[in-house]
Amino acid sequence: MDICKLIRTEKLQELFPYVDIALRMYLCCPTSNCSAERSFSALKRVKSYLRSRMTDDRLNRLAILSIESILTMNMSFNEIISTFAKQNSRRKL
Repeated sequence: MDICKLIRTEKLQELFPYVDIALRMYLCCPTSNCSAERSFSALKRVKSYLRSRMTDDRLNRLAILSIESILTMNMSFNEIISTFAKQNSRRKL
């Protein structure tokens, strides 16, 4: 980060354009370890909460909901509920 600041303050972008681009790309890349740890901790929470008979497909979907919790908090549940209510009942009585 200091090298990137040095290139910017000394106006060396024209002299080292590829170094400047490479440094900016490097600084913008997220750390892959953090996202993996976040996914595994979310999976651990979901598994411990719903340990009974659960298929892999359902577990994956619940893990995604847990990982993307910020998006799910901002969703309009009234629209989802009305869409779900309009669907035909698939349950056999």
